[in-house]
Amino acid sequence: MKQWIVFFQSFVLCFCFAGSADGQKLYFPDSTWQHKSPSEVNLNAVLLDSAARFALQNEVSIDYDLRVANIKAYATSAREPNYRILGPMKDRGKPSGLIIKNGYIVTQWGDPDRVDMTFSATKSYLSTVAGLAVDARLIHDVDEKVGKYVPDENFESEHNAKITWRHLLTQSSDWSGCLFDVCDWADRPPKTGGIDDWRARKLNEPGTVYKYNDVRVNLLAYALLQVWRKPLPMVLKEKIMDPIGASTTWRWYGYENSFVNMDGLMVQSVSGGGHFGGGLFINTYDHARFGLLFARKGKWQGKQLVSEQWINAITQPSAANQTYGFLWWLNNDGHLGKLSKTVYAAEGFGGNFIVVDSEHDLVVVARWLEPGKIGALVDLVLNAVQKK
Repeated sequence: MKQWIVFFQSFVLCFCFAGSADGQKLYFPDSTWQHKSPSEVNLNAVLLDSAARFALQNEVSIDYDLRVANIKAYATSAREPNYRILGPMKDRGKPSGLIIKNGYIVTQWGDPDRVDMTFSATKSYLSTVAGLAVDARLIHDVDEKVGKYVPDENFESEHNAKITWRHLLTQSSDWSGCLFDVCDWADRPPKTGGIDDWRARKLNEPGTVYKYNDVRVNLLAYALLQVWRKPLPMVLKEKIMDPIGASTTWRWYGYENSFVNMDGLMVQSVSGGGHFGGGLFINTYDHARFGLLFARKGKWQGKQLVSEQWINAITQPSAANQTYGFLWWLNNDGHLGKLSKTVYAAEGFGGNFIVVDSEHDLVVVARWLEPGKIGALVDLVLNAVQKK
């Protein structure tokens, strides 16, 4: 009997403290997101205010007309041959952002309600759709060949047949081909040589060389569409965005020519960014909810939306790039600040960031921040945690 009483007491104690490290039940925002002052969550108010002012003062320098910004970045600077915009675009807003601590909004700036393009931060949402497919056993192992699941011309060549899901998720596949009228070699080509040289280049063994390439990320979206057999925005909405209470204002677009036949219906294959237009259009609040889901290891209101195994997998450095996981950026190089190596982020062109710090139950979302300033911003916020 004594042993049973001790066991019962231990169970009750564990149950009471299961909510969080300090014994308090974890807060998750519903339709109304609660605010708390920095002092209520043991943060330094002066440093948080400095972080917000820093973000406002360090606006990215690209054009507000993002069509112009893209043309300057990709057609002019990157020398991409025949560059063209294939998906929707819109003018960007002014800087905005949120700092979330223990689930509560503690600081905000700009207009968090504004829906903006988020460019390659979309890739981390795409990664999540891949994780959902793994959790649902639609994909049995990320080290399996993609061609086993997508038996078409995109994975038929000797080289492309070697490509696994891991290779696509870590941008190390060196897939060779064209998708939706854009070829892999035309995306951020080398600074030397010309089209003939780029087409005839020697291919790298999949998994050995990292190369940021939106055509190959779009190939991952296309492959996941074949696995889910329904539009990926629908998967994201049902499995993630609705359960975390996201708004109805976000959209995920592909290209005007990226519709494919899916069981007799024409379905748009979405893009993993805004390089050629399209990608995720979303407000800052919804970004922050997504970030909080990851800070909480994939769990929301007691329900595991994304497995903790997948959360752990996305933050493992890839063999080809130690600062890159499964379409999330890691902080092994200190670009996300010097105070924590465990923070990680979704990052997009134009200074769009979702920074996740599970250790401190903290999320930082910044829009239209000068990209090189993100580390300083994160350090300001983390200093506010440490200098209470």
